[in-house]
Amino acid sequence: MGDSLSHRLKQRAFSSPYQEAMLNVMVAAENLTRQLEERCAEFGVTLSQYNVLRILKGVYPEGHARCNVIERMLHFSPDVTRLIDKLVKSGFARRDRSVDDGRLSLTFITEEGLNLLEKMNDNVMTVERSLVDKLSEQEARQLSALCEKVYGSILV
Repeated sequence: MGDSLSHRLKQRAFSSPYQEAMLNVMVAAENLTRQLEERCAEFGVTLSQYNVLRILKGVYPEGHARCNVIERMLHFSPDVTRLIDKLVKSGFARRDRSVDDGRLSLTFITEEGLNLLEKMNDNVMTVERSLVDKLSEQEARQLSALCEKVYGSILV
């Protein structure tokens, strides 16, 4: 295939095309993740916190229970409670008890959280726009289909 991975890993050959594909996916994912983390850090939030805010925005004005947030997160996070606590402390989210079940705590995005996402949007979108320069729409769809083929069977 290409020389980028060989150059990046300083490795001439791979044991199989599958190993090369696996490593390419891992390097590409790490690169995109790092870029997004840098964009988020400029606004004082982590990528995981940004992800939680985006999840909460998706159901605004409703909220989500912690378990619903966890199942929607892009990256596994062992302590979502702590992430939410920090968002609440920063004023970007709030917690309330469920009207239907007083034992259930729901997390809601606040106006401040919505405003933060709006401010972050252009900055974060630069990562997506960088893909426009590298991939055609057809290639982006093909890449998505291939990735789903790899991980789709392991998701429940």
